[in-house]
Parts: sequence; structure tokens; C-alpha cells
Amino acid sequence: MDELTPNPELTPSTPEISAAPREPKRGLRWVFVGKSGLIRAGWGIALFIIVLIASARAITFLITHAFHPHHMNPAVMTPRMGVIFEGVQLLIIVIATGVLALIERKSLFAYGFQGTHRAVRFFSGLIWGFVAISALVLVLWKTGFLAFDGRSLHGISILKFAAEWGFMFLLVGLCEESLLRGYVQYTFTRGLGFWWGALLFSFLFGFGHHSNPGESPVGLVAAGAIGLVFCLSIWYTGSLWWAVGFHAAWDWGESYFYGTADSGLIARGHLLNEHPLGKLLWSGGLTGPEGSLYIIPLVLIVALCMWLWWGRGRSVSPFAGSGWRPAWSRKPRAGEPSVAPSGPLEAAS
Repeated sequence: MDELTPNPELTPSTPEISAAPREPKRGLRWVFVGKSGLIRAGWGIALFIIVLIASARAITFLITHAFHPHHMNPAVMTPRMGVIFEGVQLLIIVIATGVLALIERKSLFAYGFQGTHRAVRFFSGLIWGFVAISALVLVLWKTGFLAFDGRSLHGISILKFAAEWGFMFLLVGLCEESLLRGYVQYTFTRGLGFWWGALLFSFLFGFGHHSNPGESPVGLVAAGAIGLVFCLSIWYTGSLWWAVGFHAAWDWGESYFYGTADSGLIARGHLLNEHPLGKLLWSGGLTGPEGSLYIIPLVLIVALCMWLWWGRGRSVSPFAGSGWRPAWSRKPRAGEPSVAPSGPLEAAS
């Protein structure tokens, strides 16, 4: 007798039940580590600040008890005092950045100091910075808000102080750019987006100048605006080298070469003597050229020149797609790996 086989047309079919995908278990690691395997942006910045403060207190304690520094006039800068102060600050920033780079298994230079054309970026920034401060001083002089009183240095002292202040302001550029536009800017980009970080840290950059003697509201706004210009250079070039060069040359020209006040600070051993004239809003007064309203159109002109040179479709920003949104949410461009963004964002993702 033949084996009976069920007729599929007469046998009621049982619908297949597809198992719903299970949500992966989110343990303690998920709280601190993102999908990319890196520490989450918020925790990274918080840890950076903690290490920064701890390092600052430890180094300050050692210096205070080892060298017993004498009281110094904060309104007058000397090259030696500036090199020590900025060198210590740079050491603290390097320690904090190094700790986070070690955790994220990246190079110490991954947050803005890698990439191509580093020397070109740096030296072009030097030229732009000196030209920009020279243009501002020229306008103040021509409009009668600044008067020169001759030279204060002669002979070999000119070269001596030029070199000392040059090295000191190079440390200033490295220090301040690494602090507010290094690890925190790159990490904030993958957390919330590039320009949100740029706005926040530029505000902090401007506000941080309020403790300088002789600082003014216009000077604070100007410092924040210049901070945004530095962020714009990072947006176009993907590195800090242009900003470091501009920052160093601007301060060198302002403090040493022209001898004006720099956010209320006077450099001891400057080349030219000068004094402000007229209304404070236009002359800058004790704040220096940065306290003049003339700096606002200057900043806009610099930003426009950057857009004309780097923008207008001539190059694609390494941060394109993550300007106002997190880097992890951007769609990869054609030919780009879909796993993680490349270029500078690789150091931040």
C-alpha cells in the first residue's frame, strides 16, 4: 500500500513566525564607550578637564614649593616670565591630551597636528597674522587713534627681544590652540557637531580674557570672534597649524613689534613706543588694538579672504557633513568607507 502523502492544497498552512531581533544588552561598557569603540564624547571631554585640573594643581604645587616664585606684576610681561608661564601651561595640556590619546589609542598629535602641508599652513598663518595686526595698527594710526613715540630698542637688543618674544608667543599659540581647539574641539565634533563646539569654545576663549588687566567688552567680543576665525581655518584645513601661526604672529606684532597693549598686557622689551588717542571704543585704550571697534570689520575681512581662498568649492572640508550634527551621523561620501569617517574626523570619532 502506497504511503499517504498530504496534499499541500488540502493541508492548512501554518504561517511562519519570524523571531524579532533582540536588542543587544547594554551593559556598563555601553554607558562609556560608543559604537566606534572610543570613549563617548561627553565622558572624553569631562575626563580631559579632570586630568587638566589635576595636572595643573600638582605642577603648581611642585613649582610653588620648589622655587618660591616672587610676586610679579601681571600687567607687565617679560619674555622669561612668559616662557615659564606658557611652558607650564603647555605641559599641563600635553599631559591631559596624552592621557586621552592613550585611552583612545591614538597619537598625541592626532587632534589637529597631523595631516599634510603642515609647514605651509604654519608659515602662511604667520604671514596672515602679522599682516592682519599691521593693517589694524595702520588704520588706527591713519585715523588719529594711535600715535608712535619712536623706538625703545637699539642694536643687538632688537634681535634679542624679537627672538625671545617670538619663542614665547609660539608657546602661546601652541598652548591656547591646543587647549580650546585641540582635543575638546575634535571630540565635541563627533559628539554634537563641529560648529556647536566652535561656538562654545570661542565663547570660552573670549570670556577667558576677562581676567586680563585693562580688558574691555569690545576686547572680549573680539577675542571670541578671532577664535571663530581660527575654527574656520580648522574647518578648511583640518589642522591647527594655520591658527597657531596666525596666533603667534598676531601677538608678536601687537606686543613686541608695535609695542601696543595686548588685551591690557604690556610687553617689557618692545620695539616701538606708542600711545592711544581719542575715544576708547575706537582707540582701544588700555586694551590695545583688540579693544577697538575697527577689529570687527577686520575679522570679517579675514574670514572672507579665507572663504575666497579655501572655500567656494575649491576644497571639501574634512568635517563636511558634521558641521551642525555629530560626526557619527553623517553619510559617507562616494568612495569613502562606510565604517568610520576619514581624515581628521578619524582622530575624533
